This record gives sequence, structure tokens and C-alpha cells, in this order.
Amino acid sequence: MARNYDVLAWYFPNWHPDSRNDKWHGKGWTEWEVTKCARPRFEGHDQPKVPVWGYTDESDPNVMELKIKTALDHGINGFLWDLYWFEDGGYRMNALDKGFFGAKNNEQFKIALMWCNHDPIYAHPATRRRPNDPLLSGNLSAEGFKRGSDHCIENYFWRPNYYRVDGKIFFVIWAPEKLVSGLGGIPETRAVLDDFRDRVRKAGLGELHLAAPIHNCPKHWVTDGKEFNEFTNALGFDSFVQYSSPTNADHFPRMEFSDFIDAGISAIDKYSKLTDKPYCPTISNGWDSSPRTLQSEIYEQVGYPWSVVTVNRSIEEYERGLRAMKEFAQSDKFKGSFVTLSTWNEWTEGNYLEPDLKFGYGFLEAVKRVFGEK
Repeated sequence: MARNYDVLAWYFPNWHPDSRNDKWHGKGWTEWEVTKCARPRFEGHDQPKVPVWGYTDESDPNVMELKIKTALDHGINGFLWDLYWFEDGGYRMNALDKGFFGAKNNEQFKIALMWCNHDPIYAHPATRRRPNDPLLSGNLSAEGFKRGSDHCIENYFWRPNYYRVDGKIFFVIWAPEKLVSGLGGIPETRAVLDDFRDRVRKAGLGELHLAAPIHNCPKHWVTDGKEFNEFTNALGFDSFVQYSSPTNADHFPRMEFSDFIDAGISAIDKYSKLTDKPYCPTISNGWDSSPRTLQSEIYEQVGYPWSVVTVNRSIEEYERGLRAMKEFAQSDKFKGSFVTLSTWNEWTEGNYLEPDLKFGYGFLEAVKRVFGEK
């Protein structure tokens, strides 16, 4: 059966120089430096990860052109892009502004944005003593939110390849509760989001479709969904996405990859029952945030990024997860417009589709086998 939905891959942009990173880590630093320093922390731990394409600069349009072509060749229609914008402006922006939109083939590929309004932490590397040390505050004032959303309206939403759902501009907000906290309450946040919708209309761009990660909303783990739905309805969210498959730290530091895939499949079933609104699922191909920890310290469970690690990753198991997601997407339970792959390039969290020396293009080939025909 030919698919009638899109396949989007999450994209994390920290693989190019940025002025904030220059200040925090040294001139020209990128997260590739963390990738290079990773080492095995326990028996059976697969580190370091080595990219086939090398330690490239994603703000180079030629580099991004290769990424887009490879994604298209393997059945992926677009990127769901992590956007970082704070009270004082943007962060990690040149990958999008110079790399993606500078690529000759960018208009063949869809792009949608997720506003990552969390506190960036010093995880490059994080120490045991301060594992979640914040670098910036993700809290936004109404004025700060307006500046960031106006930037999106003026620079991205008008583009022909910006992703739309039912004709509406698609936009994700990572941390709804964080937004509410910064803006002072649910009524105040709803007013700010309604104003955002109004400004999109006034710009002549039509309607705005607002989504949230289902796992970042309150009481998402409760089966009856009452508080979850009250909260999300009050803010006016139109649909839900999922950024990664869940992990289980009971056997820290290891989690078998087959169990991880089982957890991802189970999450699709659970989350689809939580809401009557469209839910767009994901399947991840691993989890390993250990590169973001200080490599000279003992690896123990002291809080992210000192997290459980998936072991014994396999392309066959990943494909099993993809086929389960495809089965859901072709069922009557699915009300969304796309499914997602987490992620295209989270090298330092152990989930990435870009080719590495161990698996080559194997994970991408699995995507192509499952989703290659539209």
C-alpha cells in the first residue's frame, strides 16, 4: 500500500560554530568535539561513534545538500528542526539560515520547526557534581515570545517548503509547562498563543497549527488522560508529536536494544489512546547520552546525561520498530499527517540516521525498505 503520510526526521543543530559556544567552549567549538572524546564506559559499550561523512560543518550549504539528498533517497520527506531562541535572541541558527536554506536542493525538502524552550545545560561534558548545570534560562516573557515568533513568521513560515498540516503552518513548542511558568499562567499563555495565531493570519499566511510533544505534557503517563487533556485543551494545542522512544533505567547502565524497540512500540499504543487529537509517533534507533558526560569520571546514575545506554543495537530490530509504526500509520487509529524518526543526527545521544563506520547506511536502508515508496 502506497503511503498517504509523510516521514519526517528530527534534526538537532549543534554541529557548526556559534558565538555562544565560542564563549562557553572556545572559538570554533562544535559538539563534534564531544563525539570525538567519547569512550566505552562499561563492558559492551559501543563508543566512540565515528561518522562516515567526517566531522562536517552543517552551516555549509554543500554539507546540507548531501544530507537532504540522502534523506530523500531513503524515503524521508523533511526535517523537524530544533529551533533555539531565548529572551535575548537565537542560538545555533546558522545551520538553518546558512546551511539548510543555502542548499541548492532545499526546496525539494520540507522543513518544520520545534521551539526548544528548555534551559540549555552544560553537558559538553557534564560533571557528576553538576549534571544539569543551566547555561541559559528557557523562560520567556510575552515580549520575548513575540520577538521569537515574529522571527519565524518573517523568515520561515512564508517559504514554499515550510511544512503545513491541512493547509496550516505546523509549529511545535517543546516545553508547554515551561512556557506557562515563564508567562505567568495558563490564561496568560493562551493569550500569547492566540496572538501568535493572529499575527500569522495578519501576515497573510493562513492558520497556525500548534503541536506539543506528548511526553512533555502533564500526566501523559496516566491512562484516563483527564488532566492531560484539560491542560492541552486550555492552551489550544491542535496535535501531538513524540521526540524519542522511552528508556528504562532499572538495569542501569544497560538496556537491551530489543527492549528499547518494544518500549517504543508500546508507547505508540499508549499515547494514541491518551488523546482524541492527532498524534504523530516516533521510533528511535538508540539511546546513549554518555558522550555528554565527563569521560574521566565513573559512569553512575546521577541524572541526565548520566543515563541508561541501549546496547546491542541492530538494524533488524530497528526495522521491526519501523514496521510496527507503519502498521499504526496505516490503521484507523492514526489521525496524523506524518510519522517521525528520532533522530537524523543526535550523535551524542546515540540516536542518529547519518551513516557511521559500524553500521554504514544500514539504518537509513531500513527506513527505505519500510517507507521508501510514497
